Amino acid sequence: KKDMDIVRAPYKRTRVIASQGEDLEQHIVTPGDVITQNLDFMKSHGTALSHDHICATVAGAVYKVDKLVSVKGVNVRYRGEIGDVVVGRITEVQQKKWKVDCGSRLDCQLQLSSVYLPGNVLRRKTLNDELMMREYFTEGDLICGEVSDVGNVDGMLKLHMRSNKYGKLPEGVLIKVPSVLIKRSKLHFHRLPCNATVILGNNGYVWVGPHFSPDQPIEPFTTTSRETIARLSNVIKALAAYGVQLFDTIILTAYDISMKYKVKELLNAEVMEHVHRRVMNIPFI
Repeated sequence: KKDMDIVRAPYKRTRVIASQGEDLEQHIVTPGDVITQNLDFMKSHGTALSHDHICATVAGAVYKVDKLVSVKGVNVRYRGEIGDVVVGRITEVQQKKWKVDCGSRLDCQLQLSSVYLPGNVLRRKTLNDELMMREYFTEGDLICGEVSDVGNVDGMLKLHMRSNKYGKLPEGVLIKVPSVLIKRSKLHFHRLPCNATVILGNNGYVWVGPHFSPDQPIEPFTTTSRETIARLSNVIKALAAYGVQLFDTIILTAYDISMKYKVKELLNAEVMEHVHRRVMNIPFI
């Protein structure tokens, strides 16, 4: 008889993220991972209770609000919350409202009564304002707004622009990344020292462009500004390809590291890996 290899079943190994739940956030989990063994926490979306442990049922990032633990999947549609800053594109002009593509399951709604008119005046809208809606926003325009309401039945998001920082975005680059990679913070508008502005939308839409102000005209593009915007865009794409959470500090650090390469070289897989490895080796990140 010939010798036969014995194939044994693999051992079941369970990865424990936090035994007592001290630091649950900033972790990427896969289905079956134990998020916490502390039963003082309550399970929510993307989690389940198994053998007195809270386990993940989807692959994604762990979020904690007080005692509520949830897992937000990586490749899922954006589910907005009130107060989120979003970047979107106008898809349709309807009666007294615009439809906006924000990467959610349904298009968002932007009511005419929820925007500032030219001159930064929030007043009662008239019939003339409704007839001039395409003068304000038309199909294809990129805008930035804030989620003001979430539908209880269908989950449709409603936006508003009751602030000077929101409105139509000038020419720039739009990058789409998974919404789970956008780190939640109090500030999503970043004027970087490299003469560029980055808006990190909670919906995963990232806008990179020049410095702008709603009350001042946009300066014409120069070769240097175009190269800066292109370099920032490629750096963000490289970080997102490796699942790195995006915020201003890590983007600036990766931008400084990328200065030794040409802009087009940042799309090379080896260069992207080198930038990612250098960024993750920095201790303060």
